[in-house]
Amino acid sequence: MARNADSLHYPVKQAIESVLPLVDEFVVAIGKGDPGDRTRELVAGIRSDKVRIIDTVWDLEKYPRGMEHAHQTDIAKSHCTGDWLIYLQADEVIHEKYLNTIRMACEKYLEDREVEGFILGYKHFWGDYWHYHRFHGWYPYEVRIIRNDPDIHSWESAQSFRRIPDFDGLSYRRQENTYKLKVLEIGAEVFHYGWVRPPSLMTRKSKAMMTNHRGKEKANRLFADGNRPFEYGSLERLQKYTGTHPAVMQEWIGNFSWGDQLTYKGKVKIRGRNLARHEKWKYRVFNFLKQRILRMPRLGEFNNYILIRNRQAKHRPDTGH
Repeated sequence: MARNADSLHYPVKQAIESVLPLVDEFVVAIGKGDPGDRTRELVAGIRSDKVRIIDTVWDLEKYPRGMEHAHQTDIAKSHCTGDWLIYLQADEVIHEKYLNTIRMACEKYLEDREVEGFILGYKHFWGDYWHYHRFHGWYPYEVRIIRNDPDIHSWESAQSFRRIPDFDGLSYRRQENTYKLKVLEIGAEVFHYGWVRPPSLMTRKSKAMMTNHRGKEKANRLFADGNRPFEYGSLERLQKYTGTHPAVMQEWIGNFSWGDQLTYKGKVKIRGRNLARHEKWKYRVFNFLKQRILRMPRLGEFNNYILIRNRQAKHRPDTGH
């Protein structure tokens, strides 16, 4: 699902293209955007008959607190026809090296009904394409492949999925009588570029997200100085990335032009700047303890799934395919 992805600098076209070799179809719900936004044109311009666009209109009053994201995700899901569904948000891209891993997992566990989905690992890039988070609060895994089951719904603000029997179509933040999915980890990753864009556009994107979650009045108040560029802080404490990016991202990454607006070493001396979570001492200490001392990287993380461990798939006949 997407709205204003073009004007807010989301690599929506690249996200879709990254999994086209894997899927039989790709359904995208595109909300009516602001004047001048070209999201629909970008998606419609993808040269593949696998892509199907569902045109929608967002209603943030009916679906507040980010629930419109989940609602739009469910709209797209309702139009899918496959056995397994892979879900990508407009800033999430799959590296081509993982496509066969995903395909084999879907084939292997097709008849094993205990497996309701798969979790994928995450690389959360920050500021540029060569630094990423491995920090408390940045989810290391998330459910991104699910069975095409009508009782499985997008949940909360579309970060994940849950089984919700007798769903009323409105209460996406419902907790009672909802069930975490039983999933496997398959060794594939999502490259998440949601925090990589020019600082001025990062401010616009942050305000748009705040509007979707807290309402326009709250967003306008918190972003009264809406022209102030986003400050990523010093990148020196983040993990450095030296591997390859998905092939579909090469041209996009080639347009990187805001390096002179980033701080790669030393402190950022801006008074009144709101610190990101990874810059605050209490989180830095906790992260050091769990990563370096206890060596328990998942300690304290909320997992919206039940991880199936130490098991084998039920065998199905070899079809020769």
